[in-house]
Amino acid sequence: MPVISVMNYKGGVGKTTLSANIAAGIANRGKRVLVIDLDPQANLTLSFVSIEEWKELDHNARTIKHWYDQYLDYNQDISLKELIISPSRVNTRMNQQGHGGQLDLICSHLELVEVDMELSSKLGGPNHRTIQNNYINVLSRLCCKIKELKKDYDMVIIDCPPNFNLITQNAIVSSDFYIVPAKTDYLSTLGIHTLKKHVDSLKQKYNQTLQELSRRNISPISPQPLGIIFTMVAYHGGIPISAQREYISQLKRSELPCFDHLLRENKTLFASAPESGVPVVLKKTYNTQGEKVKSEIQGMIDEILFSIGEEEG
Repeated sequence: MPVISVMNYKGGVGKTTLSANIAAGIANRGKRVLVIDLDPQANLTLSFVSIEEWKELDHNARTIKHWYDQYLDYNQDISLKELIISPSRVNTRMNQQGHGGQLDLICSHLELVEVDMELSSKLGGPNHRTIQNNYINVLSRLCCKIKELKKDYDMVIIDCPPNFNLITQNAIVSSDFYIVPAKTDYLSTLGIHTLKKHVDSLKQKYNQTLQELSRRNISPISPQPLGIIFTMVAYHGGIPISAQREYISQLKRSELPCFDHLLRENKTLFASAPESGVPVVLKKTYNTQGEKVKSEIQGMIDEILFSIGEEEG
């Protein structure tokens, strides 16, 4: 069961849109996909459920924030299964298409940002060994609970916050792979190399701490970059505009791999999708531009599945 995180330090790069469409597109190929929304903005959550549905989940303490609260307030280690829902609209659409897949969701919460600050209080201790153990315990909790779902899902996709806080680090420790969506402009591409360095540093520190503690009940981590996906690409004459081509070329010469398929800009198509609860990749389209967008998403999915060894190219 591969676990894939979608992350970028810069907001507004299409991270949530990409996460929703990749998850739905893979599920629609007959896979059982779990989506975990760790971004406090909760945009991915509200791409699949209505605000009324979310309020009911919040009232019943069924968001990822409440899962962390149980640990912070009562030191309880509850299963993630208690949080999982099956969004009706997207699953109804998949059932209509007859491919037999399912998309499930663990919802986020606006107050998740406060949880991150509270988690840091769990990292201290009276001596070095206690601090090391607390570090591993805090960072590995999500990973350990995701592993309990191995028989239930073919894939897990995590939408990360636009920073490198403890919540994001929980996601990285849980992940086999990560994807970096990026707009083709200066600010959106600026932090990508820093992000990779942070992931590599976390991997080194986490694994070294595990080794020093001899914690054989927890496995070392090795999150691999699947690559950069360029989003909101403007085309002219069948190719990206010249300014964007320059940024694409620069990043393709970098140490991170880049996807061949790009996601073109289409504000009308993508803006209406969250309200319907059905991502663009599953929607009916009635023009050439819409079909091109859907084809690009399917191409990205082909690249993802091929890269992780789930499907032949």
